[in-house]
Amino acid sequence: MYDDQDQQEAPESIPVGRATDLGAALLMPDIDRPRAWLLTLNDSPQSYVDLDRPEHLEFEYTRRLGHVVDLAAAPGESLAALHLGGGGLTLPRYIAATRPGSSQTVAELDGELVALVLEHLPLPVGAAVDVRTGDAREELTARPDDSADLIIADVFGGAQVPAHLTSREFAVEVARVLRQGGVYAANIADGGDLDFARAQVATLRSVFPEVALMAEPGVLRGRRFGNLVVVASTAPLPVSSLARRTAGDEMPARVLSGIEARVFSRDGAPVTDETATASPAPPGGTFRIG
Repeated sequence: MYDDQDQQEAPESIPVGRATDLGAALLMPDIDRPRAWLLTLNDSPQSYVDLDRPEHLEFEYTRRLGHVVDLAAAPGESLAALHLGGGGLTLPRYIAATRPGSSQTVAELDGELVALVLEHLPLPVGAAVDVRTGDAREELTARPDDSADLIIADVFGGAQVPAHLTSREFAVEVARVLRQGGVYAANIADGGDLDFARAQVATLRSVFPEVALMAEPGVLRGRRFGNLVVVASTAPLPVSSLARRTAGDEMPARVLSGIEARVFSRDGAPVTDETATASPAPPGGTFRIG
């Protein structure tokens, strides 16, 4: 559990690099924003953190996840949130700032990355965030039934979503841990024919009655590789509100739900633990810095 007594001053505005369990991490200061940092792992952007404005979400996919957070409950209402994947802890900071009193658990496989982030980008005083080192699915499986209002998955190993976080069995565990009406949101990546994304929508539709997909039109048309956010719940999703918010973003996105989500999934068969594969590797340079 992160303790307020562990709070440290943020680093001076010089890059900070460290070898981690999964590669080479680098914290780079944003010259345009004091106390704002970009975290990369193996030269791929992972997180953006503004210590003075934790409600600022720099990456477009992160903003879409932020819209899900904003609409998951009444404004300012606290949530019990589980984050699968931690990175720079951007969304835990966002929830702590916008929904004070929320209780949050983060599962991050890379222990050295966690140490780097907590050392140089300390969590705000009073943020009830329990950061645990371990596998995301193992942490999910260990959680009690009906214990989370919100589950966010943003896990990439080598720029790919691990296969064991894509199956129907995994989705069943998500549904077990969520409270009635709770929301699941996952960041995935795909391109071309979008076979991986279509299979993910089909898989979630086999477990949840409500599923939606958010992505930029160019990604949905297969014109380029990029991020997609899939959302699922046992309760009706705020699709109209999500559509308005994503349409107003700097990089507007479309929201597919209902029959559109069904058509997108092509009524595909759900992915199982036996058939699951990692998401496709991005084309060279897609998410890389430099």
